Amino acid sequence: MLPESYERVGAVTLAVPNGGDLVDCELHGEAAFQAAAKAQTLRRIELSPYAVSDLVMIATGVLSPLRGFMNRLQYEAVVDNMRLPGGELLGLPVTLPVPRQEAAGLRPDEEVALVCGETAIAIMRIEDVFSYDKQREALAVYGTTDTAHPGVARLFGQPDMLIGGPITLFRRPVSAFSDYEKTPKQLRAEFDSRGWRSVVGFQTRNPIHRAHEYIQKCALEIVDGLLLHPLVGETKADDVSAAVRFKSYEVILTHYYPAHRVILAAFPAAMRYAGPREAVFHAICRRNYGCTHFIVGRDHAGVGDYYGTYAAQDIFSQFHPLELGIQILAFEHAFFCRRCDQMCSSKTCPHSAADHVSLSGSEVRAMLRDNLMPPPQITRPEVAEVLMSADG
Repeated sequence: MLPESYERVGAVTLAVPNGGDLVDCELHGEAAFQAAAKAQTLRRIELSPYAVSDLVMIATGVLSPLRGFMNRLQYEAVVDNMRLPGGELLGLPVTLPVPRQEAAGLRPDEEVALVCGETAIAIMRIEDVFSYDKQREALAVYGTTDTAHPGVARLFGQPDMLIGGPITLFRRPVSAFSDYEKTPKQLRAEFDSRGWRSVVGFQTRNPIHRAHEYIQKCALEIVDGLLLHPLVGETKADDVSAAVRFKSYEVILTHYYPAHRVILAAFPAAMRYAGPREAVFHAICRRNYGCTHFIVGRDHAGVGDYYGTYAAQDIFSQFHPLELGIQILAFEHAFFCRRCDQMCSSKTCPHSAADHVSLSGSEVRAMLRDNLMPPPQITRPEVAEVLMSADG
């Protein structure tokens, strides 16, 4: 008998969506046309790029069982306990901030049009209009109130009121990665068509390097397929652009991976840089996409020195496997060992640090800025060429 956290879909055993059912709040055809016409009659709320990313994920089921931006009860439950009021894990609050003056004119049960640029893309029925404690959220989510932390700086800079309620998306925004932005429903169907019974998800906001390749291929030894799922929402200004990252993924997949065992898709989320709690958030999202396994490496979703090296792995010990609904594959820091002449970790290499070749993402970016080619032990030459060309 299958564990409660899995379901049989065609020939594939996939993770059950968080909460049991995959949310779908996206309209198509005539229903979308009618909603668009209705939106023209409603008060308009302008969305930030960050909020647009969250809206798309809510509507397409990535954040199941969430059906809208969080109301007060949902917000407080997730900030305090990482769980929705019904007990479902989510990790991070998903909210829609609005200026106090704008919020003053909004009322519960009112419908508003959510606008991206000049274009209405969704309708929201307001359940709650409420203030919130940014200091409390910062400490709970990020573990700090230091504004040098990019997530804290964003939080403290956003408007002082939140509005929550269910949404309906009728016009999905077009992006440079629209062809890669597969919904959970679409990816589950593709897993099914390939006959995959187990799928490992890999989250990244950086160009792929040899350490990533090593842990992905280790995972591929025990599952049917890999979902290489780079984040394409907002990141820090000094992170490598999503366009460059995608080109690097395409290049390395062409030369070094079995095409029939890998799917490259775009993850529309923005980065929170919330370390351990964002690792939980990323895992739950990949569960909703159907992944049975999720890779968590060193300092997942971290920034600077705010989180312990393996804090993002340790947090998962708090959860029962059935509650989490996806198996975590925790990998130690990987490096190239000159004496072993291969990629290793401390679990497999007996040699000293003097024999190890390892660079952080920030160190690689510094090399690129100085027009220096990263060594082949760190980055495949084909990927290095993409990065060098983009940096130039």
